[in-house]
Amino acid sequence: MKNILNRLINHEILSKEEAKSTLMEISTGTCNSHQIAAFLTVYMMRNITIDELSGFREALLELCIPVDFSAYETIDLCGTGGDGKDTFNISTLSSFIVAGAGYKVAKHGNYGVSSISGSSNVMEQMGVKFSNDQDFLSRCIEEANIAILHAPLFHPAMKNVGPIRKELGVKTFFNMLGPMVNPSFPKFQMVGVFSLELARMYAYLYQKTDTKYAILHGLEGFDEVSLTDSVKIITNQTESISSPSEFLFDAIQLQEIKGGTTIEEAAKIFYDVLSGKGSAAQNNVVLVNAALAIQTISGLSYTEALEKAKDSLFSTKAFQQLNKLIQLSKS
Repeated sequence: MKNILNRLINHEILSKEEAKSTLMEISTGTCNSHQIAAFLTVYMMRNITIDELSGFREALLELCIPVDFSAYETIDLCGTGGDGKDTFNISTLSSFIVAGAGYKVAKHGNYGVSSISGSSNVMEQMGVKFSNDQDFLSRCIEEANIAILHAPLFHPAMKNVGPIRKELGVKTFFNMLGPMVNPSFPKFQMVGVFSLELARMYAYLYQKTDTKYAILHGLEGFDEVSLTDSVKIITNQTESISSPSEFLFDAIQLQEIKGGTTIEEAAKIFYDVLSGKGSAAQNNVVLVNAALAIQTISGLSYTEALEKAKDSLFSTKAFQQLNKLIQLSKS
């Protein structure tokens, strides 16, 4: 690690193989916390390269505890986080709407690092059990159409990094990796990223896989469709920029989709939206993200997918999936 740090300090970049082996070394526990913090800091000071990101991804996937969902057509809705917008848990809520619409969701998530409340914080607050047990997760997919994959349980290699990320409290390249290292290897993926450059890198890496994907980047820096700005969307076949009106919604203000200042507030917003007590702005922003995910996995038109999303939310089908997941967690 000392040699790698010296090279990075001298503005060198790592090859894909070097990036992979360095993350493997960090994962074994042979690097001390100061070295890991220094390593993370380098990538806050300069942009990561495609080879480096690819090497880090390969290391995590090689070391992960895999989940077998090969019997299902699953989708993951996951944002990188780190956009600094402090919105409520839009991708997690949208995941339940997709599940309520009848599609299988393998939701990869973690505790918040650079935000108040990550996906796992809210799920834990709701009473959802975190497990890497295959039988339990298969029951969740079968009965609730959604399984929550709490990242630390599937990436034990990251136990040396987690506390350091938390103490740093800012986004690191692990934010970039999160959506790309789902241990169930879903066939469909809707990913939100915080920069246009990262969207390009994701597209390049996903083109080399069999994944059907939609990569979203709000042009004002959002890692999701926020309805406050236009959104760049990159799929396997197309690239486009869409405004809120093209999603059939009015533009909203950021303040309308803020996520609260505590985990408890975030969980209340989550519960209110899913149980039919959300504001129009809150409902609309989860509906558009859910519709794009449904479109990705189903091949339906956006309008058809939006109708399915609305039915799932407003008929409480999405809320029922949450309650099923909570019941499964208690059994």
